[in-house]
Amino acid sequence: MKTFGKSFTQQEAIPEAGIEAAIEVMRSGRLHRYNTLPDEKGETDLLEIEFSEYLGVPYVLACSSGGYALHVAMQAAGVERGDKVLCNAFTLAPVPGAIHNSGAVPVLVDVGEDYCIDLDDLDAKAASSKARYFMLSHMRGHIVDMDRVIDICNRHQLFLIEDCAHTMGASWNGVKSGTFGDVACFSTQTYKHINSGEGGFLTTRHADVMARAIMYSGSYMLFDKHHAAPPVETFEQIRYDTPNYSGRMDNLRAAILRPQLADIETQCQRWNQRYRILEAALGKCSHIVVPERPAAEEFVASSIQFSLPGTAADVMRQLVKNCANQGVALKWFGDAEPEGYTSRYDSWRYIADMPQLPKTEAILSTLLDMRIPLTFSEEDCQLIGEVIVEVVDSMMGAE
Repeated sequence: MKTFGKSFTQQEAIPEAGIEAAIEVMRSGRLHRYNTLPDEKGETDLLEIEFSEYLGVPYVLACSSGGYALHVAMQAAGVERGDKVLCNAFTLAPVPGAIHNSGAVPVLVDVGEDYCIDLDDLDAKAASSKARYFMLSHMRGHIVDMDRVIDICNRHQLFLIEDCAHTMGASWNGVKSGTFGDVACFSTQTYKHINSGEGGFLTTRHADVMARAIMYSGSYMLFDKHHAAPPVETFEQIRYDTPNYSGRMDNLRAAILRPQLADIETQCQRWNQRYRILEAALGKCSHIVVPERPAAEEFVASSIQFSLPGTAADVMRQLVKNCANQGVALKWFGDAEPEGYTSRYDSWRYIADMPQLPKTEAILSTLLDMRIPLTFSEEDCQLIGEVIVEVVDSMMGAE
């Protein structure tokens, strides 16, 4: 039996340029984003400017985490207690958690066979729920038909917040993920496309939304020190009406991120090369289904998802264990009990009037997920694919 011996949680080292910049910040002692000299742009300022240029949006706020960015996005958009917010039923727990943190009520939307949000169900629930907000997760890097999403949002007058935690660097029909909606939120947590341990971005084209987000982030009355920000007159009344939630990024994390952002396109290509090797290896097994990615989707595959249709829960559970015994760490999204980073929608029991979503449950019941860290070589990915196929064939029979 083949085995694999590397860690699935070991990321690449921070680039030397980031380490040197971080040391320089530490030597200065000026880690706080507003602790700058007159007319000086600190590391956080420069990061926001560079991300604004990269994404092609005017306003960027660097935050303490992606989850904080999601919460503040809703607050800045005007979400009020009791408002309904449409969101994916297949997502990670911080997404409904951010909605709950805002006092709003998640309205869960089914998942499709392609692991994207079910747009027919979205259209129907947008009409029936009368929700005014939609938080779209590009879950595990899968981008749904964004042209149709925009049509649905326009027809139902939905304010669109994109959760781009898994799609930094990705695009749909040549348009970057995070530039379709009214607001977008990105994560720089360790397992995302650039790594500062924790961190994130909030981006928008709406001056009033960004002004509120900056005030929420804890700018005190230092909003005029932001550069990827709206004109200071935008803050004239907002500064009095907006509470301080203190969720700023610091200069140390920004220093670590800037060289990574500069190299993001190269890193995206490296992830996709590894994904294609795994996709081809898994495709040799008749029991495994890896959904075909649409031609319009330019994805960034820092993970891979695949299904074993018709497989019983006890077999799925044992398959995960058998792969682990051979050194391959898989996550199963169909488990009734949350484990690690994965949880099924019905484990979020704080959601009032929890819906029954048999379609979503059926799809998640055989859905497996695996990280693809760049510490894995292309040869490693080939071996991992062979291990998975070997385990599946041994349990279910080769055909």
